[in-house]
Amino acid sequence: MLSVLVANPKGGCGKSTLATNLAAAFANSGMKTALADVDPQKSSLTWLKLRPQDAAKIEGLNWLKNEGEMTKGLHRLVIDVGAGIPKQHFDVLLKAADLVVMPVLPSIFDETTTGEFLQKVETLKPISKGTKPIAIVGNRMRANTRAAGRLEAFLDDVGHQVVTRLSDRSAYSEMASQGLSVFDRPGAHKSIIESDWMPLIQFVESQDWAYAVG
Repeated sequence: MLSVLVANPKGGCGKSTLATNLAAAFANSGMKTALADVDPQKSSLTWLKLRPQDAAKIEGLNWLKNEGEMTKGLHRLVIDVGAGIPKQHFDVLLKAADLVVMPVLPSIFDETTTGEFLQKVETLKPISKGTKPIAIVGNRMRANTRAAGRLEAFLDDVGHQVVTRLSDRSAYSEMASQGLSVFDRPGAHKSIIESDWMPLIQFVESQDWAYAVG
């Protein structure tokens, strides 16, 4: 099983959007997938409650207080970590994860918080030793804006791989209100998947291959 930790201490940066769409991408590819919610707002679990019965199945896990049991035979686990969880809890989750995906918004507040968080995370052994990669995702990007330009400059200096940039699109909120993702209607969202999401999916899958042969 490959586990992906979606984290950033800044609230509202799109962690749940990233986590739910990732989980749906795996589920729609035929993988047995679980989505663990570690957020007091329970955004991911709320999304799962809205999910139609005929949609690709995703197991929901409430891990707010501690790491719980999982169904055997999982292929993918996505962990949606809320803002401000205690360091001790985060350390446990990091230990359970194979890689970290961190969304960042084009905002000076998000950039500052993310930079500080990265400095702390880099002191943790799994990260400092390079055994667990961090993938940075620029989120809600709008081309040719000052905010996007500033974020691009920030992303160039973070010292970790920037795997993709997600465009600011209404499709995410429209699909989320139905418990769905862009991967649940691939034909209608083919261009979004190919341009925005495939670099991230390929990065995650490359880690699975790396661990398999390592």
